[in-house]
Amino acid sequence: MSEPLVHIRDFRMSFGATTVVEDLSFDVHAGETFGFLGSNGSGKTTTLRALLGIYQPTAGVLHINGKVFEAADGARLGYLPEERGLYKKEPVLETMVYFGQLKGLDKAAARAWSLEYLERVGLAEKAATRLDKLSGGQQQKVQLGVTIMNTPELLILDEPTKGFDPVNRRLLMDIIEDQQKAGATVVMVTHQMEEVERLCDRVILLKDGRRHAYGTIRQVQEQFGGTVYRVHHTGVVPDSHHYTVVATGPAGRGQVSDLAPAPGASETVVLAELIGAGVRVSGFATVRTSLEEIFLRVYGTDSLRDADTTAGVGV
Repeated sequence: MSEPLVHIRDFRMSFGATTVVEDLSFDVHAGETFGFLGSNGSGKTTTLRALLGIYQPTAGVLHINGKVFEAADGARLGYLPEERGLYKKEPVLETMVYFGQLKGLDKAAARAWSLEYLERVGLAEKAATRLDKLSGGQQQKVQLGVTIMNTPELLILDEPTKGFDPVNRRLLMDIIEDQQKAGATVVMVTHQMEEVERLCDRVILLKDGRRHAYGTIRQVQEQFGGTVYRVHHTGVVPDSHHYTVVATGPAGRGQVSDLAPAPGASETVVLAELIGAGVRVSGFATVRTSLEEIFLRVYGTDSLRDADTTAGVGV
C-alpha cells in the first residue's frame, strides 16, 4: 500500500502539566473518508491543530504527504475549523471571491464558482448582504463554500453540520459526497453517527486523548460485539450467561432490549430462555450494532446531547 496521505505516530500533546492527547497513532489513506469521533474534550480538535501546525506537538510525528505541514501546502488543503472565521462586515460574494483568489483562482473563476455555490445552498439573494446579517447556519454554508472552492486534495471538516436542521444537513452531506467523487480525501469530525455510516470508510474513536477503537466501520462494530439480538417484549429480561443486556428502553406498549450474545448462544437458545422466563416476546431480530450505540457505550448518554448543544471550542 502507498504511503498514507495523513500519518500520525506516537503523538502526545501537553499544555503545562495537563496531557490532552497521549500516544495517538493512525493513518488516513488517499481517497478515503475518515471519521474522527469523540466526545467534547477528547482531543480531536487538538490533534487537527497540531497536524496543521497551529500547535507544536509535545512529541510524535504528524505528516501530510510525507512531511510536516507548511503554509505553502495550503492550496491543496481545505480546512473547516470548529470556530468559524470570516470577515463578517464584508458582503458574502466579495468575501468568497477574496478567499478564492487567496487559494489560487483568478477573480472571474472565483466569482463564477461562488455564484453557482450560493445558488445551490439557497443563498443567491444574499450575495450582496454583509455576513454579520446572516444567520449562523447561513454563515456556516458560506464558510463551507470557502473551504471547498479550490477542490482540495485533503478536506478537513470539524463538525461541518453542527446546529443544522435535517434538510440543510442533508444538503451539506450531498456537497461533501461531491467532493469525495472528485477525489478528495476527507477527514470529518462529527457527532452525527448516521453521517459517519453514510460517508466514512474508516473511523477512529478517541476517548480522554487515547485511541479507543480504530478501523473500518465493520471492524469497529465487531470490536463492540458485532451483532445483537433486538427483542421487543413485555416483562423483565432476566440476567443470563447466554447474553448481556446492552440497551433497553420503551417501545410502544412494551419495551425493546438489545442483547449481546455470548459465544455460541444462538437465536434459538436465547429466545427459548426468554420465553421460559416468562418474557412475552413480540419481535426478535439479529441486527448489527450501530455506531450510535457504540458511541453511547463509549462516551455515555450525555455525549450526543452535549454535541448538539455546546457551541464553544473543545480541545
